[in-house]
Amino acid sequence: MPDSTIQKDVVAAIHYTLRNDAGETLDSSEGGEPLEYLHGHGNLVSGLEDALAGKGPGDSLSVAVAPEEGYGVFDESLISEVPRQYLPVDEIEAGMRFSAEMNEGGGRRLFTVTEVGEENVTLDGNHPLAGKTLHFEVSVTAVRDATEDEIAHGHVHSGCCGGHC
Repeated sequence: MPDSTIQKDVVAAIHYTLRNDAGETLDSSEGGEPLEYLHGHGNLVSGLEDALAGKGPGDSLSVAVAPEEGYGVFDESLISEVPRQYLPVDEIEAGMRFSAEMNEGGGRRLFTVTEVGEENVTLDGNHPLAGKTLHFEVSVTAVRDATEDEIAHGHVHSGCCGGHC
């Protein structure tokens, strides 16, 4: 019988609630299906994934994840002011998100509009939860061996259309 604890290359199903420092719920699987993820493949923030290692069905835990092990520290250099004309839409509002190429070979990054002026728009390339401590309440509902395809692709295939997302 295989080990039924969370370790590299197993699929774990968890119910979770994520709160901020003020105790406000930011996200939760409550009332829905548990979240399935492939352990050891970066599918969760590293601080939560590390805390889940060795846990099994029926285990519950509270985890405070520091920014360095969550969505990173807030980086002021990712805030920039750009002329409105460079954005792909005419109607621009704070809170809108845009994907943009960073520079040659730099990949794409998601930016959030934080301020809208007459001439310029302020964009923030930080994750919305960067610099924040993440407070998770987690319960493990199931653990299973991952399939060879899931391991090869680095993510869970159950629930995907045609078996692959």
